[in-house]
Amino acid sequence: MRQDSDLLALFESLALAAGHEIMRHYEQGFAIERKADASPVTAADREAEKIILSGLCEKLPGVPCVAEENASLGIIPECGDAFLLIDPLDGTREFIERRPDFTVNIALIRHGTPVLGVVLAPARGLMFSGGSDGAFEIELRDGEMVGRTQIRARSKPASEPVILASLSHRTPETDAYIAKFPGSRVTSIGSSLKFCLLARGEADIYPRFGPTMQWDTAAGDAILRASGGMTRDLDGNPLTYGSREGTGFCSPFFIAEGAS
Repeated sequence: MRQDSDLLALFESLALAAGHEIMRHYEQGFAIERKADASPVTAADREAEKIILSGLCEKLPGVPCVAEENASLGIIPECGDAFLLIDPLDGTREFIERRPDFTVNIALIRHGTPVLGVVLAPARGLMFSGGSDGAFEIELRDGEMVGRTQIRARSKPASEPVILASLSHRTPETDAYIAKFPGSRVTSIGSSLKFCLLARGEADIYPRFGPTMQWDTAAGDAILRASGGMTRDLDGNPLTYGSREGTGFCSPFFIAEGAS
């Protein structure tokens, strides 16, 4: 496999190409379909995934790719110690409702840990990237990368933290957790951008007490870890990735936080 810097450059390039296709649908209109689990899907999801998988298969032949739309059709490769997790359009509900918080997510997993990740929010003109050299916010101009700035998660304050909550998947358990922090400020935002806000020090905690899939979180989690933060399960252990017996690529409940 290539050097990590080359892999991140590849992920960034493919995310931008997928983002261009997504925005074409966003601007021109699209039909909404339903998958077997009743979740929405559009041609933008499918076309973006084709772009990403085509590029990965060409540049990284033999590396297993677990991608949301293929997985929904039962197409899931055998994964060893290293594999890729792809969500071509995270936040499809935001996309459908014309909110700008949807993202393209590409992540590399090694030994259960998300080590490289790219998150692109094409409607916001934002891209984030993270790996062994740190986490970065990438400046975009007319859809092209023109510069990058290193970002760091901040230490959680002793009281009144800024808490991020899912916009489309708020649960009673989430509300009960937030109630433990009187005076905290709660911000709702969709998709993997929650991890990115933690990574650039704009928020402190993202509790997830609701269903989510590993391709939803892996890229943002990699960026958060590269910034000094961490995502843990409810037992306090770092969140791990890979197929689990009985649950596949479903994620357990977790809490993502800034620097300790």
